[in-house]
Amino acid sequence: MNLDLVFKIAAAGIIVAVLNQVLIRSGREEQATMTTLAGLIAVLLIMIGEIDSLFKTIKSVFGL
Repeated sequence: MNLDLVFKIAAAGIIVAVLNQVLIRSGREEQATMTTLAGLIAVLLIMIGEIDSLFKTIKSVFGL
């Protein structure tokens, strides 16, 4: 696994966690939930790109 990918996902998680706590403490629970969902979607989009790259590599290795 690419170490840069791990750092990107970890950074996104840290940012989302901090924003979530700030929003909750300021009484904005709905925005905190939306921030968490946005962070999850961002990480999923990163992972989809990586999975696509993996499948392309597999296809080229097996000549599919």
